[in-house]
Amino acid sequence: MWKKAVQLQRKIAPELIAAIEERYDILRSIQHSEPVGRRALAAMLDKGERVVRAQVEFLKNAGLVEFSQMGMTITVEGQVLLKDLSEYIKALHGLTTLEDELSEKLGLKQVIIIPGDSDSDTAVRRELGRAAANVLAQYLNENDMIVAVSGGTIMANVAEAIHFTQPSVTVVPARGGLGEKVENQANTIAAAMATKLGGKYRMIHVPEGISEEMLGVMVANNSNILSVADMIKHADVLIHGIGQAHEMAVRRGFDHEFVSELINSGAVGEALGHYCTLEGKNIYVTSSVGLHLDDLADVGVVVAVAGGQRKAKAIVAVTNAGGQDVLITDESAAKAIQSII
Repeated sequence: MWKKAVQLQRKIAPELIAAIEERYDILRSIQHSEPVGRRALAAMLDKGERVVRAQVEFLKNAGLVEFSQMGMTITVEGQVLLKDLSEYIKALHGLTTLEDELSEKLGLKQVIIIPGDSDSDTAVRRELGRAAANVLAQYLNENDMIVAVSGGTIMANVAEAIHFTQPSVTVVPARGGLGEKVENQANTIAAAMATKLGGKYRMIHVPEGISEEMLGVMVANNSNILSVADMIKHADVLIHGIGQAHEMAVRRGFDHEFVSELINSGAVGEALGHYCTLEGKNIYVTSSVGLHLDDLADVGVVVAVAGGQRKAKAIVAVTNAGGQDVLITDESAAKAIQSII
């Protein structure tokens, strides 16, 4: 339906496309930051206040935005329209067709592409989180279910985007902690996600990268770790991020020589502590309690979330390694992936 509408509009009213995209960006930005003032919105969109004022007045008169002393918010009608408009924008950018193409070539059940570039637009990063939250909602039910989640900023966006409850869910970290900001650690995100869902959470207080010997001692002497580790490996849904091999190796504190050796071996992507080549070959795995790529066959649904052109090779590497079901990415990464494969 949308594809035909876009074709007709390109032929008969191409001048309207820019206005539609601009108003879509404004509505999306208001939704993510509401309540928000005009000045803050203009700065967010990198547009002049006069331009933004004219557009939001139009949206207000159309019943899509409402004003208060706190700032602008999206009306219920605006929320409904924004959802439909997002599908139109995808068709406008040819993303619906690209989703099908990437799904087939990467061997995935589903690919979801968000318009834009998450590297340069925070609204797109939040849309990635919102899309992942929507996918999670589709797979949860009233049964006692286990959701595993990795760490990272994009996973924090997923937790933030959850606006539904499912008290029967238990959320667990996918792997032991990576030494990063507390708010981006898997334990923290699991707790935040469980709170939003109204469910329960379990934590693993085992850092990544410790020796296999020390890891064995910790696991053998801690029944809680054993219990949570078993839950993780039988998760009903796993949501995880994908990183660039070099960036993740540096974040994990590997020495320069080892990082160089890793990259020279062809590693371009990382997920769940696994460093993979573009072809999906596993080069190195960090020691930790939790999921590994070869455990994914026992997980119900595996959802990978990553965006930005710079992550295109990493996404291809991890999907080629196998075990993935759903990929949520952005337009910038998707078009780069298309050129790679």
